[in-house]
Amino acid sequence: MYITLIILAITAILFATGKIRSDIVALCALITLMLIGVLTPEEALSGFSSTVVIMMTGLFVVGGAVLQTGLAKMISSRMMKLAKGNETRLFFMVMIVTAAIGAFVSNTGTVALMLPIIVSMAAEARLNASRLLMPLAFASSLGGMLTLIGTPPNLVIQDTLTAEGYEPLSFFAFMPVGLTVLVVGMAVLFPLSRLLLTGKKDKDGTKGARVKTLRELVKEYRLADNLARYAVTPASAMAGKTVAGLDIYNRYGLTVLEVRREQNSRKSLLKSVEQKLAAPSTVLREGDIIYVTGKKEAARKFAHDFKLANAATAGDAAGGSNALDFYDLGMAEIVILPASRLIDRQLREAALRAKYSINVIGIRRRGEYIMDNLAEAKLRSGDVLLVQGTWENIARLGNDEDRWVVLGQPLEEAAKVTLDYKAPLAAAIMLAMVAMMVFDFIPVAPVTAVMIAGVMMVLSGCFKNVESAYKTINWESIVLIAAMMPMSVALEKTGASALISHSMVSLFGSAGPLPLLAGIYITTSLLSLFISNTTTAVLMAPIALSSAVELGVSPYPMLFAVTLGASMCFASPFSTPPNALVMQAGRYSFMDYVRVGLPLQIAIGAVMMLVLPLLFPF
Repeated sequence: MYITLIILAITAILFATGKIRSDIVALCALITLMLIGVLTPEEALSGFSSTVVIMMTGLFVVGGAVLQTGLAKMISSRMMKLAKGNETRLFFMVMIVTAAIGAFVSNTGTVALMLPIIVSMAAEARLNASRLLMPLAFASSLGGMLTLIGTPPNLVIQDTLTAEGYEPLSFFAFMPVGLTVLVVGMAVLFPLSRLLLTGKKDKDGTKGARVKTLRELVKEYRLADNLARYAVTPASAMAGKTVAGLDIYNRYGLTVLEVRREQNSRKSLLKSVEQKLAAPSTVLREGDIIYVTGKKEAARKFAHDFKLANAATAGDAAGGSNALDFYDLGMAEIVILPASRLIDRQLREAALRAKYSINVIGIRRRGEYIMDNLAEAKLRSGDVLLVQGTWENIARLGNDEDRWVVLGQPLEEAAKVTLDYKAPLAAAIMLAMVAMMVFDFIPVAPVTAVMIAGVMMVLSGCFKNVESAYKTINWESIVLIAAMMPMSVALEKTGASALISHSMVSLFGSAGPLPLLAGIYITTSLLSLFISNTTTAVLMAPIALSSAVELGVSPYPMLFAVTLGASMCFASPFSTPPNALVMQAGRYSFMDYVRVGLPLQIAIGAVMMLVLPLLFPF
C-alpha cells in the first residue's frame, strides 16, 4: 500500500514540474506498478480498452470533422454575433451554453462537441483560446449537476439511496445545486481565466511568421474581379471536347483555371465536389463548371458563343467566397531568386504547367500586379508569382529552391481548408449521435453512438482522407487517461483508498453533521484527483450514507457532498476526460489546473457547505 502511495506522490510531483511529458510520466507509473506486482498486465492495460478512452478517441474524430467541414466556424460566427464581439459576453455565453448541453449529454461528449467551435470562435475574435477552453471543460462538469443524468456520480448516489429504501431523487432534484455551483463557477472562473490563462505561446515559444491566408491572396490579387464561372449546358457544343481543342486563350484571351464537377443536387447531404486543374487534355462534360479569368466582356462573349450558363457552387451555398474554393486545388506565392535561370525569360518558357501541373494566375512586382498577358511577361528577380494547382504539386515547387522560394507551407495550408459543402452532413451526423446519447428509447450505448458517428464522418467524406481523421486524435491525452485509469485499481487493491476514506470520515464524524459534511466533500475531492469520479462516488456513497445513519441525520446532504466532490474535480488534468481533452488544445500545464481548478474547488466546497443544509436539512 505504501509503495503505491509513494509512486502516486512521485507521479504527482513529476506532473507538477512539467519537465517530462505527462503521458510518459503516466506510462512510467503504470509500468512500475506492473513490475512490483501491484497490477497484473491485464489490470494495467484495462484503461486502453475502457469505454471512456474509446469514446474520447471517437469524439476527437467527430470534433475534427466538425472543424474540417467548417461547421464549427458557422456556429461560432452565430455565437460571435450574439456576443457582439464583447469578450465578457463571450465568456458567459460559453459557460452557459456548455452547462446547458452538459445537463443532458455526457461532459466528455459536451466538450468534444464544443471544443472545435470554441477554438474557431477564439480565432475569429482574436482571443487566446486558452482563456476559454479550461472554462469550457469546467462548465461541462458544472452543467452535469443540473439533472439526474448529467454525470455518473448523480446516478451512483441515486442507486445508493434507493437500495437502502430511501425516496429516490427526481430528474430535476439536482437543479438548485447545479445552478448554485454554476453561478459560483462563473464568478470564480471569470477573473481567474483573465489573470492566469493568458499569454500562452506556441509550442516552439514563438508566434511564427505571418503567412497570408488563401482568402487574403484572392482579395490582394483581385481575382474575383475578373473571375467568371459557367456551367456546360445540354445545348452547349463544348461537351466532349478538350480544353486545348477549344483554344480559349487565343480566341478570347481567357485562362481556364479549373474544371469542377459537383455530384448530386444542391440540397443533397451526400454532395461531393471534384476539382481539376484545366489541363490541355481535360475533356469537358455536361454539367461541368468552368472557372475562367480575363476581361468580363470576353468572358460574356465566350459564354454566349458556347451557350454556357452562369454557375453557382457549393462554396456559395455554404456562405463561402464568391471567387474560388480550395478543396483539392490551392494557391501559393513563390519568389523568383536573383540566381534563377528564369530571369529575363518569358513566363511561357518556364513551362511551369508542363513540369509541375500548375497555373500562374498573377505576378506581383514592386507593388504592382500583372494579371493580363502573363505568358508574354518577362520574369525579374524578386517577382512574386501567384500559382494555382493541387496542393501536392504546389508543395513540389519547394524542391527547386535554386529558382524560387515558396512562401508558407502549402500542405499545412491545405489542412486548414474546410470542406464547407459537407457541413450539413456533419451537422446531421453530430445531431444523430447526440440523440442516441440523450434518449433512452434509442437502444444504443453512448460509446457505440460515438463510434458510429466517427466512422460515418470518415465514410461520408467529411475528411479529405482517412489520415486526416487520425491526425485529429490527440494521442497524448488518450495515453494519459488510459495509463492513469488503472491507478484507481491499484489504490483500491492495496486498500489505500478505503483507509483514506474511512480515516477522514472517522476524524470529522465525531464533531457533528456539518464537519462530517465537510469531511466527506474533502475526502471525495482528494480521491477524485487520482481515481475516476465514478469510482470515487461508488466508494464514498455507502460510507457517507452509513455515517449519516450512525449520526442520526438525513443522508441526502451527505450523498450530495459525495457527488459534488466527485464531479467538481478541477485541480488535475486527468481527474476527468474533459480536463484532459482541452489540455493540449489550450497548451495547459499541470500547474495551470492547480492554479485555476483548486481555488474553484475550494470556493464551491465552501459555498455548498452552507447551501446544502438549507436545501436538504440534516
